[in-house]
Amino acid sequence: MARNQFEQVDAPVDDAMTLVLAKSATGDVAEIVCPAAAAAGRLPKDYASGPLAVKDALRGAIKLANDLKVPLVVADPDGLWLKEWGELHRVADEEGPSAA
Repeated sequence: MARNQFEQVDAPVDDAMTLVLAKSATGDVAEIVCPAAAAAGRLPKDYASGPLAVKDALRGAIKLANDLKVPLVVADPDGLWLKEWGELHRVADEEGPSAA
């Protein structure tokens, strides 16, 4: 079975939903960020989930990205990504995020 593939970015992007992974004082957390413009009218305003448990955020981001039909990218400055979640890769060119 093919593994999920996610593009890694340095920060949230304007044309995709971004799952931001981070270390915090209370442990590892994640936030789902999606600009309204990325959702082609499917969101009334920019969305930011606030801190969530990492696995819950990953599941929620995948579902929301599929529902809104937007690409999902990952910002992981602290290196929290686990291989069991899928392949995290960088795109060499500047064509924008790839669909996840």
